This record gives sequence, structure tokens and C-alpha cells, in this order.
Amino acid sequence: MKSLASWLVVCVVAASPITAAERVTGRIDIAPVWAVHPVGFCLLTDGDDQFVAFYDADRQMTVAQRRLSETTWKFVRLPEALVWDSHNSVTMDVDDTGCLHLSGNMHVKPLVYFRTREPRNIETFERVANMVGENETKVTYPDFLHGPGNVLMFTYRDGKSGEGNQIWNAYDSKTRTWHRLLDKPLTDGEGLMNAYFDGPSLGPDGYYHLNWVWRDTPDCATNHDLSYARSKDLVHWETSAGEPLTLPITLHTAEIVDPTPAGGGLLNVGKRLGFDSKGNAILSYYKYDENGNTQAYNARREDGKWVIRQVSNWDYRWAFSGGGTIVTEITVGPVVMKKGLGLTQSYSHVKAGSGTWLLDEATLQPVRELTKEERSNPDLGPLESTFPGMQVRTAGDAGPMRPDGIRYMLRWETLGPNRDKPRELPWPEPSMLRVYRLEE
Repeated sequence: MKSLASWLVVCVVAASPITAAERVTGRIDIAPVWAVHPVGFCLLTDGDDQFVAFYDADRQMTVAQRRLSETTWKFVRLPEALVWDSHNSVTMDVDDTGCLHLSGNMHVKPLVYFRTREPRNIETFERVANMVGENETKVTYPDFLHGPGNVLMFTYRDGKSGEGNQIWNAYDSKTRTWHRLLDKPLTDGEGLMNAYFDGPSLGPDGYYHLNWVWRDTPDCATNHDLSYARSKDLVHWETSAGEPLTLPITLHTAEIVDPTPAGGGLLNVGKRLGFDSKGNAILSYYKYDENGNTQAYNARREDGKWVIRQVSNWDYRWAFSGGGTIVTEITVGPVVMKKGLGLTQSYSHVKAGSGTWLLDEATLQPVRELTKEERSNPDLGPLESTFPGMQVRTAGDAGPMRPDGIRYMLRWETLGPNRDKPRELPWPEPSMLRVYRLEE
């Protein structure tokens, strides 16, 4: 699932269970890619066509295309080069005529947007100077998604960390023009803060669910106030109780799920949204406990109010701060219904290691750890590079769920984040970007 909180690729799909026995049934090399710092790539499988947007070994924005029945790729390099910034992900989608739309390589920079003249033909990509023409000079976190009626939409932050608004555009494929989906920003930090989103995610109840934290400055320690809203059409928004929200949503009008203050351990990339077996939205995140240690929490609306439960009992404080893309020490995944087991939640911890909890659905408390066999994470192979500090990166498929049950993933290797600053030599060699086919 895509997330607007960071350079992770975003997509809006209905929640689906993790299969119990997913295995790799094929892999295809795409191209060597830049490995000195991480940045988000995009995989898009649509019908019988597959597209990949990435930065090649020379940091050039590149798009690859193949038919699923073929193993060779066609490549197009676009006139954009990656700088030392892990925010500069690339995202891509297809409209209902089959034309491709691509955006990326921006962190508080003018809009970068390409579109194909012809359906499913990457050789016809052309730069488009603007979409609407306003509020397009300080763009970050671009994302394409499909809303009600399969309308192609585009959202991004206008402004900078600590001072920005969320903008939404909608595309008319008949006129090949964009217009504002909302006549006002979805959220407004009123010059004092900005919102970092997770979602929107289309839930089993037919609502698009959205959660976010507010952040006061570029210092990541200033995240605060976990907030929530939902919508049937991405235009009219309401609280979890069904009370309408007037746009733009501000800190003072938002539904606050957890009023954690700045400096309380909330992180903009540390929140996720999932659903239990009854379709209830559950917000998962971490913050400091009363002893100052970082803990995982799950929040669910019960009996007319949000109930927050601590899930972990770690004896460690991740005291993050500062700007730039930080090295992640703790992650907490969304709750996921796992076939044959129940509600599960994955985590990774710099001291406690990684694993997956089986949760009691009533209390959201861990019952036990899943075994390696129960986790059944698809084996994408061990780390191939011998360069110190290299890590495996993956990206899911931004395309629609396939009726045949097959899904695809990207895999490559890079060093970790470096606060968006250049690295001194020596550098690792480029790593191979591959696409993997997964089946039950």
C-alpha cells in the first residue's frame, strides 16, 4: 500500500489477506540501478503490460516496459536526474484510455510531470509543464491514485515540511486536462505546520480512510497529534462518527485520535492503517510510553470513541530528531487478516529484531509470535552485495489486484539513507533491479 508519509509508493486498494503459502514462481532482471542511497521506484502491472519507473545506474529517470508473456524490456530515459535526496521517488499510473502518467524527482521543487501521447507506449512520453498551473512550484510527495468511478487523481504537498497544504487534482481523459478535485486544500497547517498522510485507503466499508500527523518544522521530532478522517468520494470528508468536516481541515477542526505532543515520539513514516475481520479501521503507530521508551500502539474506534492499546513492551527509546531522510530503527506494520490464523501485525526493531505478532482481535494484544513458516514471506533471495551497509529494497505493485491471484514485486539493493547528503567514496556498484512473480 502506498504511503504519502515518505518516499514509499502509494496506491489505493481494498484491504486483502496475506496468503498462507505465497512463493516465487519467476523473476526477470530489469537493469542495474543506483545503489548509493535509497529512493522509491514504481511497478505498475496493468492487464498484459508491465511498466517500471526507476533511476538507472547513472541516476537517470528511466521507464521500462514489457508484455507479461515476454522477458525482454523496452527502455526510455527521461530528462530528469536524481540528486542526493531520498524523498525524490518516482510514481506512475495509467488513465482509462491507457495513457501513462509519471511524476517524481521533487522535494520542494517545481512540478515534474510526463504523460504519453499514445496508450501503453513509453516511447511517446512528453514533459507537461503544469497540471493546473497554480501551487506547483514547491511540490513534494507526488502520488497518482484512482478514486470513485476509476477517475485518475493526483495529490501532492504544496509547500515544505512544517508549512504546507495537501493538493488534489482530477483528470479528464476526454480533454486530457487536469482540474482541482477540491476547491480548497484538504488540510491546511495555517503557516504553522503541515500534515503527513498515510492513505487514503479504501476499506471494506466503502469509505476511504485517511490518517496523519501534524509536523511543526523540518525537525522530525516535532510530529504531533495523530488525526483521522474518512470519505465516500474523496470530496466530502467526515469524522469517524459521521460528522462532516469543513475543508481545509486544520489542527483545531481535525478529529484527534491520539493527542501526542511534539517530542512525544510520533514519526511521520511510523503510522499505518489496517482493518480487522469486521472491517473496522485500526491505526498502528509508535510513540514514547510513560517511561520514555518507544512502543507500538493500535487505535480502534469502539463504543463511540477511539480506544488506544499498547502492543509492545520494548526497553529502548528511539530518540530521532533533525531533518532529511533518517535511518529507520523501528517499524510497525498495519494489522492484516492472515488466512487460517487471524489478525496479525509485523514489526522490526533495532534491538529486539523483527517478527510478526498474532493478535487477539478483541484486545489487539499479542497472543504469540508467528513462526517463520506461518509468516511465509516470499523468498526474494539473500543480500547479494558484499559492500558494507547494503540493504534489500522492495516495492509492491501499484496496479489493480489481478483476478488470477498472481502479484508482482520489485527488488533491488542500496545503502541506507544519509540525511539526503552526498556520500564520500567508495560507493557500492549498481545493483540489479528485478521483478518477481508471486503465486500461492
